Amino acid sequence: MTGNANNLADGAEGDMESPLADVSGARLTIVTDAWHPQVNGVVRSIETTNRELEKLGVTVSLITPQRFRSVPMPTYPEIRLSLTTPRKLGRMIAAERPDYLHIATEGPLGILARNWALKHGMAFSTSYHTRFPEYVAERLPVPIGWLYGFIRWFHNRGGACMVATESLRRELSEKGLRNLQIWSRGIDTALFHPRPREETPFGLARPIFMTVGRVAVEKNLPAFLDLDLPGSKVVVGDGPAREELAARYPGVTFTGVKFGEDLARAYAQADVFVFPSRTDTFGNTILEALASGVPVAAYPVTGPVDIIPQGSGAGALDEDLRAACLAALPQSREAARALAETFSWASATQQFMANVVAAKARKKRRQRLAEARGRQFS
Repeated sequence: MTGNANNLADGAEGDMESPLADVSGARLTIVTDAWHPQVNGVVRSIETTNRELEKLGVTVSLITPQRFRSVPMPTYPEIRLSLTTPRKLGRMIAAERPDYLHIATEGPLGILARNWALKHGMAFSTSYHTRFPEYVAERLPVPIGWLYGFIRWFHNRGGACMVATESLRRELSEKGLRNLQIWSRGIDTALFHPRPREETPFGLARPIFMTVGRVAVEKNLPAFLDLDLPGSKVVVGDGPAREELAARYPGVTFTGVKFGEDLARAYAQADVFVFPSRTDTFGNTILEALASGVPVAAYPVTGPVDIIPQGSGAGALDEDLRAACLAALPQSREAARALAETFSWASATQQFMANVVAAKARKKRRQRLAEARGRQFS
């Protein structure tokens, strides 16, 4: 499968024979604008990766919005924007004495961290978790070309920009992004696993078509909720569009957000997991559903096409989402679980750390080349 977590950091140009041979004892600082109380794939990916990094002997420090005053993001108040100064953030990074710096998001903290690193000659890596240009364009009247210009500005000065899938890497490369490296995702197969199915889960008639995630405009939920499907529809999650959608679709069950065992039990009661988003860069919820033994229906876009191979028997991809839902319904719960088991957080974290190490190596290589040119023309 393209972009599977078992393939280590493609293109990690070789200043080192074994990128992970000596990371035990290394200090890594991660700067992120996405953190609790947000519940999304970015936060979950960072948290899980941090736990795996500890197993590798890496000491991780986090700089998150919880350490600053903040204001609600316009049009999306659930997201808080940190208020700080370049000097204060720089002091925080320097105080951690990091060997490596990773900037996870393109928000206020990410921008300040990027600028500080460039000013002080420190190597850094970045990651592209969300289709930022499309996300902003949904809310603000900003030309998408300008937004992709910002994305190039933000990511191209780093030593590695991590993306979750091969198809996204190709897409962003065509838009002018450089140093793109794969950082796949994993799944907790101990928490998310098949369970006995109730006859009427949530008090509803089967089949159960379920989606899980942030209830927001960019998730394209009406594409699912408008479908004429047998049985019942369930939306697990919360967000700024929940009240409006619950009023607009009174026949749909909105459970609110669930965590841990409650979430895992909910997944396992679905007959089909529906992923209507066209803008996610991966889709962690797809893996959670597959691990729960639930076939997936989705559009054939970045994320689903990278996770669900054609003919896997674990899901159906179609530009007609209703057709995908109906095609996924009879598919194999065993095949769904088997596919999820090929995604490992341990391997994904090795990818991540290999990319972080490679970003620093590229910085050193560029410095040596610049010095060599300077001597040549001096």
